[in-house]
Amino acid sequence: MSNSVITNASALVALQNLNATNTKLASTQSRVNTGLKVQGAKDNAATWAIAQNQRADMSALDSVKTSLNRATSIADVALAAGQQISDILVELRQKATAAADPSASAATRKAYNDEFQTLLKSLQSFADNASFDGENILNGQVPGVTPAPSPLTPLSFLANADASETITMNRQDMTLAGLNLESTDFTSPATAFDLLSQDNAAGALASVEAALANASAKLAELGAQSNQIEKHTLFVTKLMDSLEVGVGNLVDADMARESARLQALQVQQQLGAQALSIANQAPQIILSLFKG
Repeated sequence: MSNSVITNASALVALQNLNATNTKLASTQSRVNTGLKVQGAKDNAATWAIAQNQRADMSALDSVKTSLNRATSIADVALAAGQQISDILVELRQKATAAADPSASAATRKAYNDEFQTLLKSLQSFADNASFDGENILNGQVPGVTPAPSPLTPLSFLANADASETITMNRQDMTLAGLNLESTDFTSPATAFDLLSQDNAAGALASVEAALANASAKLAELGAQSNQIEKHTLFVTKLMDSLEVGVGNLVDADMARESARLQALQVQQQLGAQALSIANQAPQIILSLFKG
């Protein structure tokens, strides 16, 4: 190799090596800063594309989980109100049974009837107010549809990321009308059921017993569907966790390895700078040839 003050081959080689080290060091520092080994399509196009698709599925599943959580809340409110309605029916049965006692006086039956009518109003109130986020599945109504269709249209919720499947919850009519306890005389404040005579009390008792059996069946159906929704929510949660782990396996950096690599590259950078400095001093040797 000729000695030249114009072209310093050693310095060029040292500079190339230093630039290569700096490039690796910048890449490693980026991985350390972001925690990702694949930050974009430029790093690894195939892996990045797969990860993006999985991220899209995770985002969609988050919407599914939100829908299912709403379903759970609606079901919880409905079950709480339904349990209260069932308890009221138990009390109504007790009042009707007591009023059907042949030995009961008119004053006693009136007292039982007053409680009976108050409980009926409470039952209707619970059914009317069992709402969450504008949805009530106990009042026998479908929002925006008048009159309500028969059978009632189920309430549907998202079940998968493609929105191609749904999970349903049936609406239950646990109002006085739905339980066949409503008055047929809408011009009078009195209900069709009173306990003011033994015969009336016996008739009311039969109606309440039928209503209690009907309410129990409806609550059992609602409870089973609520349990199904909770299980599906758990499945979606686990699926999201699995997808997140899968994406992490594809794009997450091994921080322990990157830390070791960072230190090694920092040393290489320092050595490369020193090597370049030495190479830049090489042409000065030529000056010694011109000294007399």
